[in-house]
Amino acid sequence: MNIAGDIGGTKTLLALFEPRARTPQFERRYDSHGQPDFPSLLGQFLDEARGAMGARPQVERACFGIAGPVLDDHVKVTNLPWEMDARALERVFNISRVRLLNDFAAAAHGIEALGDDDVVTLQTGEPVADAPRVVIGAGTGLGVAYMVADGDRYRVIAGEGGHAAFAPADEEQVALWRHVHAGSNRVVLEHVLSGSGLARIYEFLRSQRRHPESPIVAREMAEGDSAAAIARNALGRDDPLANAALDLFVAIYGSAAGDHALNVVARGGVFIAGGIAPKILPRIAAGGFQAAFNAKADFAAIARQMPVHVVTNEKLGLIGAAQCAARL
Repeated sequence: MNIAGDIGGTKTLLALFEPRARTPQFERRYDSHGQPDFPSLLGQFLDEARGAMGARPQVERACFGIAGPVLDDHVKVTNLPWEMDARALERVFNISRVRLLNDFAAAAHGIEALGDDDVVTLQTGEPVADAPRVVIGAGTGLGVAYMVADGDRYRVIAGEGGHAAFAPADEEQVALWRHVHAGSNRVVLEHVLSGSGLARIYEFLRSQRRHPESPIVAREMAEGDSAAAIARNALGRDDPLANAALDLFVAIYGSAAGDHALNVVARGGVFIAGGIAPKILPRIAAGGFQAAFNAKADFAAIARQMPVHVVTNEKLGLIGAAQCAARL
């Protein structure tokens, strides 16, 4: 069997697949922060698989998508104190071939396996067969990958686009840039396009005193996930400050996605993935995201030709890792 994994700063998904199958035989979700290192977690997963399946599975190949830059088959996970090495995992777990991928490279490998029910289209555009694609998504951090046609399949180009500089699009965003820069010597997209980024935008707008802060929102942010509290109060309770924060987040998200799309003229499609987009889909689909995406001055007409989709399947990275493992 093959193992596929999607390893992020918040959660880790692991699954066993038969070669070329798209439905896992066994799957588990773990809290990433609750584990000392990845080999311990993988050993626990295989033990649980043995208990559920009656025998320890014989693993031939494995592919893991990881939130971090992969260099020479080695990666330091960006938001976890984990390091992973492909050759060491092969030796310890007696696996013939292990491949480590950036998490958004894994997500990109899963794009062609998606069905119509797995995406919501924001802009139909004018798609071109075999044109470049972009996969971008905010979650614990911000991931970006490009896809370029290579014969009968797409070649995936991984990178660290979430750490590209944040380019403000208007005076409010300039003020936000200054606010973030006061605590950092370089302001990157991930500082504002991530779960912590949404909280940072909220804190900036609170400091502007244009909207009063609700005690309910303040308490929920203090007691749990700040980004989730902001989104919940914006979408469900129409809180003015939470609404303003979410609107600004969506505008920056759309602008950044459009910038990355222009980098390769992504007439093959732009796919908005990650954990946040499906949770705030009503606000993304309301128009602010696409307006910012297309606000490209002389290149606005080209931006409008690019199809834009939100991926609603939260297992995109796992699906892509499974696809990759099957081809090793």
